[in-house]
Amino acid sequence: MVAEFQTNRGAAYSLGYHVVWCPKYRRPVLVGPVSERLRDLIGQKCDEHGWLIVALEVMPDHVHLFVRADPTASPSYVANQIKGFTSRVLRDEFPHLRRRLPTLWSRSYFVSSVGNVSAATIQKYIETQWERPWRKGGTS
Repeated sequence: MVAEFQTNRGAAYSLGYHVVWCPKYRRPVLVGPVSERLRDLIGQKCDEHGWLIVALEVMPDHVHLFVRADPTASPSYVANQIKGFTSRVLRDEFPHLRRRLPTLWSRSYFVSSVGNVSAATIQKYIETQWERPWRKGGTS
């Protein structure tokens, strides 16, 4: 189970993105070894940035990714980092992708924010403001 929220030096947050993208012309090329390698590459890129993959489904003609990211990573940054990296590596490792498609991914993608924060969570956060470990105390 994923923690209710995460923290970094300056923020407490709970940001989840559902990102969906397709190969150019929605060609069903994400099968077999390409699919397996794509999963590995997405995991590698997410680990590099400290993003947590909650769910990942690679279908022959599209990808669904549910990822948790920190507030410095906008949804477009997450999508573009993953799409750019995976396209470059997959096209190098699988020459048939270069022959079949001018680019691996379509330029577009779908993204939505995922999750919600209950009123009780917000109330708890506000009530415990002064208990934060980085706080030095006082009323500032």
